[in-house]
Amino acid sequence: MPKFVIDEDMPRSTARALVEEGYEVRDVRDHGYRGSSDLEIYRFAHEEGAILLTGDLGFGNILKFPLGKHFGIVVARFPNDMRPWEINRRILDGLRDLSWSDFKGNLIILEPKRIRIRRAPL
Repeated sequence: MPKFVIDEDMPRSTARALVEEGYEVRDVRDHGYRGSSDLEIYRFAHEEGAILLTGDLGFGNILKFPLGKHFGIVVARFPNDMRPWEINRRILDGLRDLSWSDFKGNLIILEPKRIRIRRAPL
């Protein structure tokens, strides 16, 4: 089962929801990375061998965070007025639709009604 690093812009409850589903999770807020730069968060996820789950669109920059050079980046794009429980439900639903090969080195954009995957070149 994939391991996740949760960025601080995600609801606190997201880590709990993932753990309840059996995922191993590291929340940056619990590991001294609150307020850290995107590059520091990226490196932490890489050191953990984890997929980064974030709401930060900056992580969608494939020039800064090249495809194929990480364990996966998932950018969750949901409306600001969406309640945390609804965000968590949609994230879990999206993750169920993906396989390990969908993550490794790829950029995944989760949106309310679709999932987009930017795959690393072969």
